[in-house]
Amino acid sequence: MPAVQNYDVVVIGAGGAGFAAAVEAKSKGANVVLIEKMPTVGGNSLISGAEMNVPNSWVQNKLNIKDDTPARMAADTLKGGDFKGDPEIVGVMTVNALPTAEWLRDTVGVNFEKDNVFQFGGHSRKRALIPEGHTGTEVITKFSALADKMGIPVITNMKAEELVKDKDGRVVAVKAVSGDKEYTFNAKGGVVLATGGFGANAQMVKKYNPNIDERFKTTDAPGTTGEALYMAEKAGGQLVNMGYIQTYPICDPISGVIELIADARFDGAILVNQEGKRFVEELERRDVISNAILKQPGAYCYVLWNDNIGKISNTVKIHDTEYQAFTKQGIMHTSDTLKGAADFFHIPYANLKATVDRVNQMAKDGGKDLDFHNRGGLKDMSTGKYYIIKAVPSTHHTMGGLKINTKAEVLDKNGKPIPGLFAAGEVTGTTHGTNRLGGNAYTDIMVFGRIAGDGAAAEAKAR
Repeated sequence: MPAVQNYDVVVIGAGGAGFAAAVEAKSKGANVVLIEKMPTVGGNSLISGAEMNVPNSWVQNKLNIKDDTPARMAADTLKGGDFKGDPEIVGVMTVNALPTAEWLRDTVGVNFEKDNVFQFGGHSRKRALIPEGHTGTEVITKFSALADKMGIPVITNMKAEELVKDKDGRVVAVKAVSGDKEYTFNAKGGVVLATGGFGANAQMVKKYNPNIDERFKTTDAPGTTGEALYMAEKAGGQLVNMGYIQTYPICDPISGVIELIADARFDGAILVNQEGKRFVEELERRDVISNAILKQPGAYCYVLWNDNIGKISNTVKIHDTEYQAFTKQGIMHTSDTLKGAADFFHIPYANLKATVDRVNQMAKDGGKDLDFHNRGGLKDMSTGKYYIIKAVPSTHHTMGGLKINTKAEVLDKNGKPIPGLFAAGEVTGTTHGTNRLGGNAYTDIMVFGRIAGDGAAAEAKAR
């Protein structure tokens, strides 16, 4: 491979945002390259559940959810981030959510479940589209195939180390290394940073948020280490909101990975502590649930559901591999009786029975949760089998990063765009405020990935 290569657009990071940017730029006639420091593509976008919030989607319409709008989703998003997100950025994300989802479906070829949407914590409506398989594999596989078909080179094991500017302050190239060799990728139109956050860099996390310390493992892909943020800062980019770091509340105590099977809580599963008592609304914001868990005995909790819930929960059905693995690890147990579930984890049975009896009574009375106001309603758990899994919070998403405008242009410390530098996804820090609502990451990365790719391609044409 030549040490110096010339392109219209150079995209750094082959996750969802990077693929969206590369495909969009290529579709606008640009000559594009996508470079990735890890041996494989996908990053967090691959291991994510990949649900994508979309107001007024075709699936909502099929399910007769007729009153959702971009404005309603924007209001939920801003409130969920304690109004620290940029309203203009959030507005662009929500308005473009539907056309971007349709693009994923029709152009990229992503298959979404046709009759099912999630309502994540903090959302006022069920609005998250769900890809087949309930992970990002469906999305990244389709992106990879499309990039190959379009002739977009995807170069792995290539770590970007420096953004090169010309005498006018424009970003015109990327210096990168692969093994012991150095490469320069010239970018006529611009460089798109789509490198993700820094959730897998424990030292960096603790630096910006000392409360998230050695107690926490991470859900993130190993490449999510944040060096590109400093690379961009050195090129003049402004870092904002770096202390806003989210933990995911329901994770494997051993590895730190998300327990996707325990998303049964979106279908009625309850959270209980070691004393067998509920302590928080199961559909609350992620940060609220995480903080509540850390205050419980041992700083962990259990997710409990029965066959009544499992039979209606697609997320339980689809994650049989997790079921087998977590059961083998001893952090998950199945029992014909509630007592068996309690005894396995040494939970006082009388307490757990009282908790479940109360849930059953409220379920019988229409599902209204008088104790914690579960917005999805409570489900009957009077009969087995019972499924119970132990869970802890893990570092999950870094809301801080580069400040961008609505064109996905990276801004300097004076709020001015840096010519030739674009960014999208978790590397940016202006969308989510203090807390990202579930399902908003995929909307964010896809919408702004496309905007960044389009902008860089336009710059190439203009030069």
